[in-house]
Amino acid sequence: MTTPVLLRFLEATPKKGWLAIACLSAVIATMLALHLFTPDGSALHVSDYAITVGGKIMCYAIVAVAMDLIWGYAGILSLGHGVFFALGGYAFGMYLMRGIGHDGVYQTSLPDFMVFLDWKQLPWYWSGSDHFLWAVLMVLVVPALLALVFGYFAFRSRIKGVYFSIITQAMTYAFMLLFFRNETGFGGNNGFTDFKRILGYDITTPGMRVTLFAATAATLLATLLLGRYLMTSKFGRVLTAIRDAESRVMFIGYNPLGYKLFIWTLSAMLCAVAGALYVPQVGIINPSEMSPANSIEIAIWVAVGGRGTLIGPVFGAFLVNLAKSWFTVAFPEYWLFFLGLLFILVTLFLPQGLVGLWRRLKGGAA
Repeated sequence: MTTPVLLRFLEATPKKGWLAIACLSAVIATMLALHLFTPDGSALHVSDYAITVGGKIMCYAIVAVAMDLIWGYAGILSLGHGVFFALGGYAFGMYLMRGIGHDGVYQTSLPDFMVFLDWKQLPWYWSGSDHFLWAVLMVLVVPALLALVFGYFAFRSRIKGVYFSIITQAMTYAFMLLFFRNETGFGGNNGFTDFKRILGYDITTPGMRVTLFAATAATLLATLLLGRYLMTSKFGRVLTAIRDAESRVMFIGYNPLGYKLFIWTLSAMLCAVAGALYVPQVGIINPSEMSPANSIEIAIWVAVGGRGTLIGPVFGAFLVNLAKSWFTVAFPEYWLFFLGLLFILVTLFLPQGLVGLWRRLKGGAA
């Protein structure tokens, strides 16, 4: 690719995406309306269980979009995004555990697992965790700092490709082993559970479930809009050019480090927000969320939906997780085999995922 061609490429902007975002918004609004305004016995009623499952999968969809920003547009394949998701969940889970208070088993302000392990006081890093705004700040700051430091040294050293994927997987595995230890003060292998309240409101009430669902939906739509804004801007065009021809982008005067570090850190923060929304809806967070297998599954969601499309990873997250819900009940022993086969088939026959297939079929029909 010559430099003039690259310059013209930098000025090309994608135009699609609004219709898909509008359709997704309509589906979410319809679910809420059918849940709130139809009677329980109606065939059209969306149950509390469906609202909870929908909220959980939307959290996964946020993570998938975050992965698409770095993999689909920047060409950075991370196999460690599960650690950012889990750190956001743990940061907000600390607030939820403090909120249990004297409603807990041991009738004390310490989390139950600390009393069980004979801890006498909270560790210093739990300071302020009983305040909602502090918890929200930690959800954003802790994963961002980890991503910023890790990304700075990795990108400055020009580590990329499979080598970057391997070290991100090593990072998440190291954090998983750390959080499994009881002495770290994060509940060991059991993690955090038995949450009671958010801002004084009972977390198990239908009203709170709907509120969490709506908050997750709003976050997902905001993530899609933010992603589309970035990727249709000059920043996004430069980022995509870095993905396709990094050395030539450097030759014409752009420094890839800042672009890659920004999108990497933003992606980590989005994952953390998804983790914070996930924990109160599912009711538990433990170190298994940091397992390398979970991070690989995130990449599969993006691959199935379609890299570099923003909306494709949302569909991929929904389809794979709905298939997982069915498979793990009907054929639990075959789920991992099916997941591996799905990834192989998509890689070989649908390199642009389901969105790419749809576009080809639409183009052929036209």
